[in-house]
Amino acid sequence: MSLIFTRRAQNSDVDKIVQILQDAISFLKESGSSQWQSGYPNRETVEEDIEKQVAWVLTVDNEVAGYAAVVIGKDPNYAKIDGEWNNDVDSYATIHRIAVASQFRGMHLTQLFLSNIISLTYAQGIHNFRIDTSRKNKIVQHIAVSHNFIERGIIQVTEDPVDSSRIAYELNLR
Repeated sequence: MSLIFTRRAQNSDVDKIVQILQDAISFLKESGSSQWQSGYPNRETVEEDIEKQVAWVLTVDNEVAGYAAVVIGKDPNYAKIDGEWNNDVDSYATIHRIAVASQFRGMHLTQLFLSNIISLTYAQGIHNFRIDTSRKNKIVQHIAVSHNFIERGIIQVTEDPVDSSRIAYELNLR
């Protein structure tokens, strides 16, 4: 059995994280999705995430296998929704840029990674979570629903000039 755990990303992880994101960008393009096809996310995004201490990696036998940014607090992209949030009062964590390296694809590690993120954030006292994805990203849609996230509507993200519409999901725990 492999040693699998989640930890904060470090500056020494940047090259591997950028490669993981590049693999994900290619995978999305091949699947017909316009998500992440405008130069975002990139190295600067990752470096900023690490500096802000919102960057997390999933490791498998001490190799960086996945990446996500977990931002606690109000996300401007979530302020306006074509739909309705269940809980728009309490603090929430938004899970951004979740991706797993291509050599680990098919091992259901994204499921484990998301579960770890929820657990680590819940331990910090945050009980509400949000995630979004493009209409064509069926994988993230499936992962969100399988973790009991509820589809709440459509938001517009500023980072994507190609296709800014995203399906937004919410998970409220108590």
